[in-house]
Amino acid sequence: MVFLMAFACAVSVANLYWVQPLLDTLAKEFDASTTTAGLSVTFTQLGYVLGLIFIVPLGDILERKRLIVSISILTSLALVVAAFSPTIHFFLAASLLVGSASVVVQILVPFAATLAGDHERGKVVGQVMSGTLLGILFARTLSGFISDLAGWRAVFGTAAVLMLGITILLDRTLPRYKHNLSLAYHRLLLSVLDLVKEERSLRIRSIYGGLVFANFGIFWTSMTFLLAGPPFHYSDALIGLFGLIGAAGALSANIAGRLADKGLTSITTIVFVLLNLLAFLLMLPGSNAVFYIIIGDLLLDAGVQGTHITNQSVIYRLSPDVRSRITTAYMSVYFMGGTIGSALSAAIYPLAGWRGVSFLGIGFSLLAVGIWFYEKYVPDGENISFS
Repeated sequence: MVFLMAFACAVSVANLYWVQPLLDTLAKEFDASTTTAGLSVTFTQLGYVLGLIFIVPLGDILERKRLIVSISILTSLALVVAAFSPTIHFFLAASLLVGSASVVVQILVPFAATLAGDHERGKVVGQVMSGTLLGILFARTLSGFISDLAGWRAVFGTAAVLMLGITILLDRTLPRYKHNLSLAYHRLLLSVLDLVKEERSLRIRSIYGGLVFANFGIFWTSMTFLLAGPPFHYSDALIGLFGLIGAAGALSANIAGRLADKGLTSITTIVFVLLNLLAFLLMLPGSNAVFYIIIGDLLLDAGVQGTHITNQSVIYRLSPDVRSRITTAYMSVYFMGGTIGSALSAAIYPLAGWRGVSFLGIGFSLLAVGIWFYEKYVPDGENISFS
């Protein structure tokens, strides 16, 4: 069951990343600026935030298997719409739909945490999230190859077929599960805000997540334009291969989950946050040497995923009856950070180049370091922090 959920998460989360190696191709296809083409990433992530806010909380009141299957079907349809987009503005609207419908992974992860025993929850979350990371990595690589072979539209057609296939598997295999909770939809949404007010650890972990995922959006939005332009002139397939460099992130996810089970969340947090900072410091001269981009990519993926798994291991120690709403609160901030990061990256790159983008990533990383010192040294009267 853990393997199936990890595989389903891989296929589902890939929908957020198919577009990243294709930005330069889309700009040329639709005769759009790099800033406008870069908004494809922003709109996808913004749609994901909307799905997190309005769809994911339903996992606490509806039967989860039926909800997962229904959303997966909608995702397949949204991908078909993206594949047949006639203009860049139509594609941006389709990207919003794809992002909104791809939140099924954020119902599967708390579902896995609920089914796991207390002694292995961190490990199980880490294993499922390793599948998510592999989906991110292979989506970018596969996207580049398919685009070179059959065009960018075939990328989204392939994604639709994959999503339909995993939907059939989930429908046949997932157990049925529903909390005994009766709550009106508007009260369900408002209760997310109540959780944020009540739980200090949720607030701080959400900020960590938003800052490190902003770095992820900063890197991938501008890296595509950097490698497609002079002096590199890389193809979509070659740019997509850079996704595989971050495979170390899958290892960091498992390590982070196991260390979290041992109660070492504070030290792992600062280590992974510092990897974000080191990555952008190393990538400052990247516009002249691809070696620095490769090392930075490896460190950044490990830092982002390690921080993310540590965060989830902390917040899922809260009440199991509210895990879908906890996911909504945390992941909304997480992807809002990615949305802001990708939008700023697309705006800064034409003005300040790769060096400006790197300094932007350094700034977000330093903010995350500051949050760690705040969490560690500013006491909390209610003692509800789990770090």
